[in-house]
Amino acid sequence: MVGMIRMVKILSAAGCAALALLALSGVARADGASDPATPDRATKVIDELDHTLMDVMKNAAKLGYQGRYDALKPTLLRSFDLPRMTQLVVGAAWASWSEDDRSQVTDAFTRFVIATYARRFDGYSGENFVLDGERPSPNGAIVMTHLALPKDPPITINYLMHESGEDAPKAIDVYLTGTISQLAQFRSEFSALLKRDGVKGLIAALEKKATDGPGK
Repeated sequence: MVGMIRMVKILSAAGCAALALLALSGVARADGASDPATPDRATKVIDELDHTLMDVMKNAAKLGYQGRYDALKPTLLRSFDLPRMTQLVVGAAWASWSEDDRSQVTDAFTRFVIATYARRFDGYSGENFVLDGERPSPNGAIVMTHLALPKDPPITINYLMHESGEDAPKAIDVYLTGTISQLAQFRSEFSALLKRDGVKGLIAALEKKATDGPGK
């Protein structure tokens, strides 16, 4: 859990709140449409995610990095629309790519996201996830939560949900401290690399980040 708290502090210091405005105003609706997620159904998805994260945190040492990755993978695949998130992170370049390029980048991005969670949720010190309700959004629905910390102020973690065409809504963005868009952060992190090195360079970077293991 130290990794999660450290990451939030770094992002806050970097001023990523401005990037959240990008995600809220345009990134999440890059295709011009998104169906609102049905109330309560979206909350159930995040409730399951929170329970899984808590279990992984409490058993982090016993599981180790690979064990956390394996435990988180099925729930993260159910909770997040990772193919759609990949497309939003890539942006306009997506339209010109082949299906093979899109598939490779989606697979690499999926592994990167799961690895990121396995690194961040790396221990337990009395934290607790709390559901704070749900509200409609022009882009879907926002499920509001916070992570209660025993010695520090709580960390707000809100999820932008949309109907993915599957049995339940899925998240397409996470707002840390309520404003820092994880999706916009990813776009900022990879946009320059994509322009410089193209799709193959992006795949290589994602694969490296996904396989670096804990502490990276």
